[in-house]
Amino acid sequence: MTAETHELDELREQATAWLAEDPDPAGRAELRRLVAALPGSRAELADRFAGPLTFGTAGLRGPLRAGPNGMNLTVVTRAAAGLVGWLAGHGAGGPLVIGYDARHGSREFAERTARVATGAGRAALLLPRPLPTPVLAYAVRALHGSAGVMVTASHNPPRDNGYKVYLGAELGGSRGAGAQIVPPVDAEIEAAIRAVGPLAEVPLGGPGEVLDERVVTNYVELAAAVVAPGGPRELAVAYTPLHGVGGPVLAAAFRAAGFGAPAVVAEQAEPDPEFPTVAFPNPEEPGATDLLVALAGATGADIAIANDPDADRCAVAIPVPDGPADAPAGDAPAPRRWRMLRGDEVGALLADHLMRRGNRGLYATTIVSSALLRAICTGRDLPYDETLTGFKWIVRAGGAAAAPLVYGYEEALGYCVAPDLVRDKDGITAALLVAELAAGLRAEGRGLADRLDELAAEFGVHQTDQLSIRVDDLREIADMMARLRAATPAGLLGEPITAVEDLLPGADVLIMRTPTARVVVRPSGTEPKLKAYLEVVAPVVDGDVPAARSRAVAALGRLRADVAAALRR
Repeated sequence: MTAETHELDELREQATAWLAEDPDPAGRAELRRLVAALPGSRAELADRFAGPLTFGTAGLRGPLRAGPNGMNLTVVTRAAAGLVGWLAGHGAGGPLVIGYDARHGSREFAERTARVATGAGRAALLLPRPLPTPVLAYAVRALHGSAGVMVTASHNPPRDNGYKVYLGAELGGSRGAGAQIVPPVDAEIEAAIRAVGPLAEVPLGGPGEVLDERVVTNYVELAAAVVAPGGPRELAVAYTPLHGVGGPVLAAAFRAAGFGAPAVVAEQAEPDPEFPTVAFPNPEEPGATDLLVALAGATGADIAIANDPDADRCAVAIPVPDGPADAPAGDAPAPRRWRMLRGDEVGALLADHLMRRGNRGLYATTIVSSALLRAICTGRDLPYDETLTGFKWIVRAGGAAAAPLVYGYEEALGYCVAPDLVRDKDGITAALLVAELAAGLRAEGRGLADRLDELAAEFGVHQTDQLSIRVDDLREIADMMARLRAATPAGLLGEPITAVEDLLPGADVLIMRTPTARVVVRPSGTEPKLKAYLEVVAPVVDGDVPAARSRAVAALGRLRADVAAALRR
């Protein structure tokens, strides 16, 4: 028997065993077609049976397809059984709260999770319809859940879905109540999933309780309260939910807070799991917000706001007076170009705004975010902490003895502006706070760009950028990280590297610093990318912010070229 024949026989055996358990007729038909197509389908089948989808701190995320290395009813049933078994083993008695977005398979996966929970004797509470992830994070705390499950792949491509797990107060503690899981919980749940026996032995109960709209209206009412009463509300906003589920909730929250209804990108207003108008449904990706800025220009908006499809992230664009356009301005009465703010810029603006409102307590961000928040906190004598990437760490910043967290952000457009409401990133409350800040500045005849200039004059220009290398084979990322560690460059930006920090084994992160720059390199946690986070700091001399910003932008371009060369050599 040749090695190829042996491999084909093994693949047939694995597929046959899977077909015997798979409860999804469409999944079974899909797998039968691949088996019938052997040997031509060998690579595809081998990938599907390369191993189980890994359950990590973000839960599960992967392509929708039959087989253990994909998102499907079999994988979800096992994940739910492992989770409820782990909860029972730790004595958690509250309900399992379940939310879902509008992606392919999301509702079916949520309903199967509820039936697994009730089959194990645990109450299951389903959100009433496809809703933003922040509503689920809120509901876990508000409904005293033992845990929560959100079925979403956030801003991943259309072919993906995911399964994100949150803990309630009983097992998560005060800082982890309603927050995403962290180690060692992820490894313990993964072990419990592996221990699940034949799928036929997993009992399925009733559908659980479908919650009414009160859970949404309560969230909206509390979200609107992040805006201080009595302030300016005159503001024209252009908005897109990027074919996701954020639109109705954001509109209700804006209305409850006293703002006018945003103008919404019609082509992207309704949930659509195919995301037909964008290459990637991520506001950070080039082209994703073209329709938004076109609408903003056409309507004369003051600001433009985008949520990602599950509305836990918030992107902001502002009009600027000159230079090339990010997108066509449409029929705007006064043509302007629009600039998407970087996550670090919005992060600093919101932190500064909360500080000016008198919100004292802990401010936190991550190691890949700008150093500007640290500078602001130092200058204003406020507690600051820096964590690994991910809101699961940000909301636990400072440790038990630290001041209470009042604000956290990460550069990837995630902001936690009301930790007592949602202990995770929340694109709805972030949008409300951006609107409050912009309306207040508008009443003074100014805008967000003016406030950014004020921060630069006080703390220096902190110019940031990202370099992302997308790969088809994840081994390429490991190889690039290994090469960088083995041959770290002696200098960047014409300056010597003064410090190198390797966070292994705790985290696959390498940090390099020069006198004026910092580079953080790590694999993406959710996409097949290697990411380098770049920052240059330029002091402002004699109050000349534009000159300092020009120096920083030029230096950042050189730094980007240096880092790209170092990663690809």
